[in-house]
Amino acid sequence: MKGILSFFLVLFLMPLGHGMMILMEHYLPPTPLHFAAFAMGFVGLLLAVRGVFAEGDTRQTIFGLIGALLFWTGWVEFLLLYYAQRFGAHPELAHGVVSTTTTYVEGVSSTVMHINGKLVHDLREPWVKDLVLTRPEYLIMPSSFGFWAMFMLIYVFSIRSGCDFLNWIQKHLFSRNKNKMVFRPMTRHVSIVTFMEFNLIMWSCYLLLMFCYDPVFLGDHHPVSLAIGLGCAVGGVYMLRRLVRIREWGRALRFAIATVIVIWTPVEILGRMNVFQRNLGGSASSHRRDVAHLVGVCGPFCGSGHQLVEKTQLTSYF
Repeated sequence: MKGILSFFLVLFLMPLGHGMMILMEHYLPPTPLHFAAFAMGFVGLLLAVRGVFAEGDTRQTIFGLIGALLFWTGWVEFLLLYYAQRFGAHPELAHGVVSTTTTYVEGVSSTVMHINGKLVHDLREPWVKDLVLTRPEYLIMPSSFGFWAMFMLIYVFSIRSGCDFLNWIQKHLFSRNKNKMVFRPMTRHVSIVTFMEFNLIMWSCYLLLMFCYDPVFLGDHHPVSLAIGLGCAVGGVYMLRRLVRIREWGRALRFAIATVIVIWTPVEILGRMNVFQRNLGGSASSHRRDVAHLVGVCGPFCGSGHQLVEKTQLTSYF
């Protein structure tokens, strides 16, 4: 029961970050908005640090989770939004042409955007939202891939964590050189562990989705993108099965963070493909094609996933 409650608690907590972004963008002028967003990220950082000195595993986990949510929203997404707006980055459109004219005066930019020849006053306008696939701030996120790789380098080669995925890489990919590699656990502050888990998994999944959506790499309808979505769906289901067996609140909440993010990844991919908006009667051929792709890659994932879960003992994700 604690595992299920933790899953829904994290699931309903996740949209609060985007909800805060929408409300702040709607009610605050640009300059106060950016200061408020920076303050939000700083508060998130302070909460994570405060959690180090909290008593109890569950309380430390909650401090780390809420701190990470505020930190990600304020210092990651809002900072990307700020620089995307400042330098006139384009959104990605489902169809049509977007053009911008950016004028710089003493380092301060003023951008005029047109979509299909029509002036855009706000990306939140209904007719604009119908055309925009990806907002500019997310399009520039893949530029952080090198920083992400640096984090992964130290986690893979130097740190013994509770992450089953990282432990699998350390055990199987470097088994011949395991004597040369010494993995040591970091000082375990649960609040910081939760904070890092949330941010690194969010970062990883955003990068994965952005590279999948990019037509230069794959594209959102590419079979590999479908396979990644299905793999996350199958993995998420088995993670959920393991989550329901956890009896401690703190551990369940930490495991729920990873479970929710992994399960939500295929939902994002299906939403990108407009699966939730299609009319079944009017696009049956498109649905048959998508189902055929999914079935084509489903068998290997389901078979290997079942064997993996049957052989794996229940351990803490982080």
